[in-house]
Amino acid sequence: MIRSKQSIFSFKNAKRGWTPIVALYLALLTACAGGGDRYRNPDMDFGSLQTVAVMPLANLSRDTQAADRVRDVFITSLLATGGMYVIPPGEVMRGISSAGVVNPTTPTPEEVVKLCKQLKIDGVITGTIREYGEVRSGSTAANVISMSMQMFEGQTGKVVWSASTT
Repeated sequence: MIRSKQSIFSFKNAKRGWTPIVALYLALLTACAGGGDRYRNPDMDFGSLQTVAVMPLANLSRDTQAADRVRDVFITSLLATGGMYVIPPGEVMRGISSAGVVNPTTPTPEEVVKLCKQLKIDGVITGTIREYGEVRSGSTAANVISMSMQMFEGQTGKVVWSASTT
């Protein structure tokens, strides 16, 4: 949990204020650093993942827009690394529809394989936002994001990377 004596970002301007915090957390997740649980398949050649889709994220927080905000920042962060291409969300949604994915936030391995073939991509990233908002303790306020992300390999539908952090 991030704690500070003063909230640096205005909760009223949440989209702009949360962007640096979300980017920081996503950078920690993508680098597999920081506190939290991590899994990385040692047999996976991550260099082979050139194009991925980021699925809609599950949102368990009170903020109805949290998943969309985090997804947008996550996609931007991945693109900024230059390590892989992320297909646009609209294209992902069309692929989800045509591949018949029942629940886009938690696709089955078979649905992952079918979606990857449909969109001609190498992997799929899913995730869950568990907590997103401002936490207060007395006169102290802090912004907090609790999330987990998983990457599925497109040929087998198996999880090859997973991380969670608060």
